Amino acid sequence: MQIHHSPFERVTALTDVLMGLVAAYAAFYLSQFSGFKSNVWMWAFGLLAFLSFLGAVAHGFEMTPKTNDRLWLPINLSLGLALGLFVVAALFDLSGEVLARKSLPLMLVVGFGFFLVTVWKPGTFMTFIAYEAVAMLFALGAYAWLFSTSALAGSGWMAAGVSVTIVAAVIQATGKAGRGIFWYFDNNGIFHLIQMVGLVLLLVGVG
Repeated sequence: MQIHHSPFERVTALTDVLMGLVAAYAAFYLSQFSGFKSNVWMWAFGLLAFLSFLGAVAHGFEMTPKTNDRLWLPINLSLGLALGLFVVAALFDLSGEVLARKSLPLMLVVGFGFFLVTVWKPGTFMTFIAYEAVAMLFALGAYAWLFSTSALAGSGWMAAGVSVTIVAAVIQATGKAGRGIFWYFDNNGIFHLIQMVGLVLLLVGVG
């Protein structure tokens, strides 16, 4: 495969790699701890690292549309499962381990259901946006409540991380791929840069 001809796609691929490295570090760091919460966050960050590295390949190299579509299958599956785990982690902090454990199978099914929708209707980006919006708004409400009641150490960092993630998602959804926001950074490249900040904030809150 050859490097993609579009400078926007090449920059997006580079930022995908950087985001993958941040997520991989977070997963490795959390792997040193035991417990249900640490494991959930470790898998969530691990899935984000995996999909980021695959995203770098999908954006960074020339390939047939069919090959590119196949690459997006594991990316969408990983994304769906990661968002499900994010909700489980928020439920853990909000209501405890018992409810979080009970919700885990359901949220994994929901995440897999999101993946099936993307298979049924490829390129349905708004499906992802709707799914992410519900998950992130729930998490933001949970951590904002925990911060306001001083019920959880690190909840302020978590709320900040979720807020940054929402801002990143809005920029990605409202921008246009291949249209520069600055230099060769389009909506996807900017999304990755901002999301990296969100991941760092989340890791600080979890740690």
